[in-house]
Amino acid sequence: MKAQFLSEALPVISIDTKKKELIGNYRREGKTWRRKPIEVDSHFAGYAQCVAVPFGIYDLAKNTGYVTVGISGNTSEFALNCVEDWWRHYGRPAYPYADRTLILAEGGGGNGYNLRTWKKDLQDRLCDAFGLTVTVSHYPTGCSKWNPVEYRLFSHISINWAGQPLRSLDAMLAFIRGTTTAAGLKVEARLDLEIYRKGRKVTERELKHLALSTHDVCPRWNYTIAPRGS
Repeated sequence: MKAQFLSEALPVISIDTKKKELIGNYRREGKTWRRKPIEVDSHFAGYAQCVAVPFGIYDLAKNTGYVTVGISGNTSEFALNCVEDWWRHYGRPAYPYADRTLILAEGGGGNGYNLRTWKKDLQDRLCDAFGLTVTVSHYPTGCSKWNPVEYRLFSHISINWAGQPLRSLDAMLAFIRGTTTAAGLKVEARLDLEIYRKGRKVTERELKHLALSTHDVCPRWNYTIAPRGS
């Protein structure tokens, strides 16, 4: 499926939420070379400015990453807002004739395969809003290491800020934007200060009104949502 989309010059993106990071003068894993060591706080997480939630999108064809740093929960609304922002500002200009896209996603988190809110937001805010048919393939539990966003984006970001305290959100964004590789990886980053609701519900009736069709292979993890009225 991935090869088919790429051969037809259709966008294929890999998405996931990187682990949360404390923003403040805190010790971080890794090593950095310098003449004098950095003095950091080892404990007292309650003094952190905030907890940052980095959501990553990796475009396989363009070798480009897009990271949104949020300060709220890892909800489906947050995840979909990141994908919608990517399509509006980057995806649609890069693929002006695309009417389909493939999303490779983790099985859990804000974009989990069993979240009704994720599927409904995809329908309302991406498929219906932009006339886009979206195919989603979720990786089963324990298979996240094969998700391209992990080994082609997040791993390089982790190397770039290894041993560096993330004293502010601006510093965190700078480390993300400064991530490059010999293969030409480029990374865009933005800040999302929205506070997202938790505990949203989608009824059975609303679920039945989605233009959702499951695939023959692993139907719980593979499905396509089309624009309604198309």
